[in-house]
Amino acid sequence: MTKPSLDLTPADAATELRTVRDLIRYGVSRFNEADLDYGHGTTNAHDEAVFMVLEGLSLPIDQLDPYVDARLTLAERRKVADLLHARVETRKPASYLLNKAYIQGIPFYVDERVIVPRSYIGEILFSDLIGGDDFTLVEDPTEVERVLDLCTGSGCLAILAAQIFPEAQVDAVDLSADALEVAKRNVADSGFEDRIALHHGDLFAPLKNRKYDVIITNPPYVDAEAMAALPPEFRHEPEMALASGEDGLDIVRRILKEAPKHLTAEGGLLCEFGTGREILEAEYPDLDFFWVETANSFGEVFWLTRDQLKPGK
Repeated sequence: MTKPSLDLTPADAATELRTVRDLIRYGVSRFNEADLDYGHGTTNAHDEAVFMVLEGLSLPIDQLDPYVDARLTLAERRKVADLLHARVETRKPASYLLNKAYIQGIPFYVDERVIVPRSYIGEILFSDLIGGDDFTLVEDPTEVERVLDLCTGSGCLAILAAQIFPEAQVDAVDLSADALEVAKRNVADSGFEDRIALHHGDLFAPLKNRKYDVIITNPPYVDAEAMAALPPEFRHEPEMALASGEDGLDIVRRILKEAPKHLTAEGGLLCEFGTGREILEAEYPDLDFFWVETANSFGEVFWLTRDQLKPGK
């Protein structure tokens, strides 16, 4: 009697499954059966399986249709079957298994030394809010001379900033030396090595008295209750890149206090911080937060200008 497909070993799956469609369907079934958690670039079993199969085969991750019925070699099927089974058995995010994550369609190397990049700031940098024709946060990107990326992790936002602000020198800071090794690799691959400088240290500490036209930051912001309840996928990420005190806002408070000293007269701070909007608005009633809307969020990213920030607050 043939055993059910969900009980196949990777070797069995590689033998029985022949096409991209077969492997995606198999992946969805296995992921649903295992009740996996998502949130590292995908939100459901289908999109996760599509990403893993296409990336595992070195195919464009946004072009499923041309390849969906392609027959694969045995070696290709074995590779993908091993990846799908590893996703279930280890509960590691797919990006760690593939060493690849994408923001705005741009690929970045990642491993377990950094969190999997998934910031809304990437979307904002590529939107009309930067250099658009109507309301903008930054009217002319070519006039931006210095940009700072705090808590850079893999370096992805610093690299996107270098692309969006073509005349800017970009400083990128992280407290984790391991994360900066990953960022160094991504910066080298980006072609912006001459414009991006990596710094090891605690927030603004390694920057002395430098001032910036734009500061971007996606700092740790997970509160203690959420940290205690993290699904297995998120527990593979560095805790220091996630946790930020009892209410998740310890680091954001430090950034708000110190940022004014590091912004030019016309400069601004773009900060992503999760779901603590009510806490911030109650704690800083004199700050006129501009809440930036993205395709999948509102109230999780704010913009404040140098004039709006209160030194010493």
